[in-house]
Amino acid sequence: MGKKMSNAPVYYALAQAHFNPVAAMVRYVDEIQDRLRREGYPLFEPQQFAQLVIPGQGQSQAPQIQQAVSWLMTRSDRAAGFILGPSAITYHTTHYQTHNEFITELLRGLAAVHEVVSLDHVSRLGLRYLNAVLPRTGETAEQYLVGGLHGIDFDAARQHAMTESVFTTDTGPLVPKGTLVVRVYRTVAPLGFPPDMLPTGLAVAPKFEIKEARDHAIIDTDHYAQGGMTMEMSKLNEQLLSLHGMIKLVFGATTTDHARGAWA
Repeated sequence: MGKKMSNAPVYYALAQAHFNPVAAMVRYVDEIQDRLRREGYPLFEPQQFAQLVIPGQGQSQAPQIQQAVSWLMTRSDRAAGFILGPSAITYHTTHYQTHNEFITELLRGLAAVHEVVSLDHVSRLGLRYLNAVLPRTGETAEQYLVGGLHGIDFDAARQHAMTESVFTTDTGPLVPKGTLVVRVYRTVAPLGFPPDMLPTGLAVAPKFEIKEARDHAIIDTDHYAQGGMTMEMSKLNEQLLSLHGMIKLVFGATTTDHARGAWA
């Protein structure tokens, strides 16, 4: 995942920054949208959704369902875009190129928000990748995954399997520790998405539009750091590059030489 692979397995990726909540974000959306429109994201779609609000400790009221809103600002080809909410901005793409471009675009969106609303800080930065392991004719997913991810060897047809590993990482410079979560799914099904990671508003790349059931694996890698981070774009960039560097290492620890040869 360093230099661009000619047959890269990334079929969806997102980069996200949480910031201090802006309760009046709806008043600023038009100006933020206009800035990002001029940066190449002309499509604009407000999105209503329901969210569960759980009372804090010591509060007696029951959990409630509240209506919330976010705003999609998307490229005209629907290959990439932003999701803006009152306390976060997400850059997501179904046509991933390189990590430098990916990180630059998140910071472009964050800078647009900061210029309009004057943010105080960032509280969380994260990168998450979905990689599709699609064996070629005559191959198996086991050839692409290291031995510890092959699952239980049992004389019956496997429907699905999942492994999860969670690590504490060194991330610096703004937040010294991060959390890295690596999940590997094995299934026979169409290529899909985890329920908490849907490419809303985007078009899936044609080579990953797999509607028929087939044996495959998904490598889901999520790396994030939480803590007060100042609005220094150069330092935020360093933090994101550090997060990506660890993702690159764990991707190498998850996949085989055969896999990297197939994707190179």
